[in-house]
Parts: sequence; structure tokens; C-alpha cells
Amino acid sequence: MKLEASLKHFSPQGMHISDDVKSTSPYRLNGTDVMTGIGVTSSRARFGLAAFFGKAGISKTDEQLAVQALARYALETAPKNVRKAAGKVLGRCCLILAQFAFAEYSRSAETTGVCRVCSGTGKVQTTITERKVTYPWGKAPYWAKRSRAVRPSDWEKWTEVTAISSAKCEACDGKGEINARCRCGGSGQVLDRKETKEHGAPVYKACERCSGNGFSTVPSTAAYKAILTLIPDLHVRTWTRNWKPFCDALVDVCWKEERHADKEFQKATDF
Repeated sequence: MKLEASLKHFSPQGMHISDDVKSTSPYRLNGTDVMTGIGVTSSRARFGLAAFFGKAGISKTDEQLAVQALARYALETAPKNVRKAAGKVLGRCCLILAQFAFAEYSRSAETTGVCRVCSGTGKVQTTITERKVTYPWGKAPYWAKRSRAVRPSDWEKWTEVTAISSAKCEACDGKGEINARCRCGGSGQVLDRKETKEHGAPVYKACERCSGNGFSTVPSTAAYKAILTLIPDLHVRTWTRNWKPFCDALVDVCWKEERHADKEFQKATDF
């Protein structure tokens, strides 16, 4: 039984909790068997199991445990250049890198974030300037149109009025949240028009915008700006050369630990 199938135990829609087909499977795993497998996996691969459950949104506690474990790992394996640049704030820097690495690891096409344009309100304020006319001395008399000395506009007074109105945010369509899904619809594939025209049949290619992931990644500049609050003199070239590869390595550690937890869970549930 795969680790992904254990998520059915937390929101079951039936009595059959397994990744096998119900009508043809000779085995039946009940809730006790699944919980036993989770307990065994927790003792053998605690980090990977906590990271998986935190990514799936099962428990905030598991997410915090995974971030703390990742921060400890970063503190132990930090390169010399990172240690030298961080100095006394190495622990806080490792915690920030662990938080961003876990956010990148748990990111998917369904991930949502607060809209930066409207700050989550769904509305933006627009300033409209209009010109309005008033008649402080009353409207021009009828003979002003025929007179050569005066004009009807002499009785008019034009002023500019600035009004602030709220309108729907176009970036998030008034929802206050922005989805991380790419323009390809989250599939990671787009239609190759040139190949489709040559073959006469639909031909798809990897989306160049999201590199086939189906969603946008967390920009590394966000982590860089967070580190700048602790190390103001950190140059962007130093970040790109030493810090960013280290942050990417922490993301790979999360995936590696999840695969290890998956193997241990399959061993615990294969009878």
C-alpha cells in the first residue's frame, strides 16, 4: 500500500481503505492496519512522514516538526561559505531557509496565496479626476449669446474634483487570493502548434512557462529578502552562488525523505 493511499483514512468516503481495487483484491486493510503502518513508519522515517502529512495539510503539527527537522539538518550540513556569512545568526538563517524550502516542497497547482495587489481584500482603490462646472453668479442670461463683449462661459466656473472609489481587483478577480496554477491549467503541457500543423494531429509539449510542473515556483528573491533582514550586507552574487544552491538542496532532502517514508510504509502494510 502506497503512502498516498493512507490519506483516505483521514477523510474516508467508504469502508474500503486501500489502493487496490475492491472487487478483485484478496486483501482488506482496515483502519487499525493503516494506523499500525503509520506508527511503524513514524518510528523508522519520522521526518519523511511528517513532511508528507504536512504537505497534504493533514496536521499543522507535522508541518512544524518537518520544518524544525529540516532546520536542524541545515544547521548541521551548512557549507563553510554560508556559515562564514551568517556568523552568529546561522540558526535563524537556517530556520528561514527551511521554511522556504518546505514551502517549495509542498507547493502544488492548488496552492493559493494572498494577492499582493489588493493585500487580500479583493478590491483596489482607484482615483478618478473629473471636471465639474458650477454657476456661482447664476446661469448666463439669454442675451449673452448675442453679445460681443461677453460670452456665456464667463458665468461658468470649472473645478477639478478628485474622487476615490473602490473597484474589483483584476489580478485576483476579487477573490483576494492568487492560485499558483500556471496558464497551462496545471497540466504542465501545452499544444505545439507547429508540430500539430505538420502532423495533422494534436501534439503537446512541456510548458515553457512552468517547465512542465503545472504551477509557479516560489521566487528565490523572497528568501533572499528574508535573509537580508538578518544579514544586510549579503550581496546578491553571494546569495546566487552559495545560498541558493543550499536552499535547493534542502528541497531535495524533503523529497528524498518522503520516498524513504513511502518505502517504509509499503513494507509495514504488505502482509
